[in-house]
Amino acid sequence: MLAIFTWLADGIVYTLMGFQEGTRLADSIHFFVEDTTKILVLLVVMIYVIALARASLNLEKVRHYIQHRHRVTGYFLGSGFGAITPFCSCSSIPLFLGFTSAGIPLGVTMAFLFTSPIINEVAVIMLWSLLGWQFTLAYVVIGVLVGITGGVVLDLLRGERWLQSFAAKAYQQAATSPHSEADPTESGQKLTLSDRHEFAVEEVKEIVGRIWKWVILGVALGSALHGFVPEGWFAENLGSGQWWSVPAAVLAGLPLYSNATAVIPVMESLIVKGLPVGTTLAFCMSTVAASFPEFIMLKQVMQYRLLGLIFVILLINFMIVGWIMNGVSPWLFSGA
Repeated sequence: MLAIFTWLADGIVYTLMGFQEGTRLADSIHFFVEDTTKILVLLVVMIYVIALARASLNLEKVRHYIQHRHRVTGYFLGSGFGAITPFCSCSSIPLFLGFTSAGIPLGVTMAFLFTSPIINEVAVIMLWSLLGWQFTLAYVVIGVLVGITGGVVLDLLRGERWLQSFAAKAYQQAATSPHSEADPTESGQKLTLSDRHEFAVEEVKEIVGRIWKWVILGVALGSALHGFVPEGWFAENLGSGQWWSVPAAVLAGLPLYSNATAVIPVMESLIVKGLPVGTTLAFCMSTVAASFPEFIMLKQVMQYRLLGLIFVILLINFMIVGWIMNGVSPWLFSGA
């Protein structure tokens, strides 16, 4: 289904605009057109669907279920849900808003947000076919652990204090007054299909109206770097395996923007060209889960203090993963 956005970008960039396929400028513009349309459409669709579900289902029961399970179970549920949802970091944000509005603990919500861009079923299938089951299993386990670790730390530090005011208000209202009549998702009344539709449309207008400009700005930044940073540079400069190559790879991935599915072929190429496994993982995870475009968009729902904390958590996690994987990969993947 997502292939329609590639087809649309092909038509706009190569047919209507007349760019020659394969040039850096054409690749950059194609990336911008494809990802902007894809993300905006996903935003509209996902916000509408989530709002419709909120108006149709009693999310207080979901929150109650999670909150009355052991917190560790909640982290696994959040991270596991992130692993099976095929969204990039930017298109996961509507779900984050829905979870926050439902009063689900921030740590569980962030476990989802951390894991979702790193893992999806398409990426798992591609990894299995390109790099073998050992690497695929290691990647999935690492992605889930990154999500759970981040969620635990944010809960311990009470990160919900640093949400933007509208998100914090929604979170507090759901947590303290779950049956407020002002929110049809939590009221006991039976809503008609028309009522649920109207509620969902208003949610779409409010959220998309607030963040669409940041989506365009973030993708523009990512597309410019995507088209003009040569892939071979990373293997040439970070392929020797010294300790500093891992944090260097993490920092190099920050300005870029991609999703797990798109980054898998790059991952294969870097490993084939001699970049150590751990360094490759650190770079690719940084690209899909800690990119500048993502943080530009997250600024709409988080204060700088929370953004900075998430940034540090992710960078430390990715560097630890890189160093450990560089150390164990000679025997872990010897039979791959």
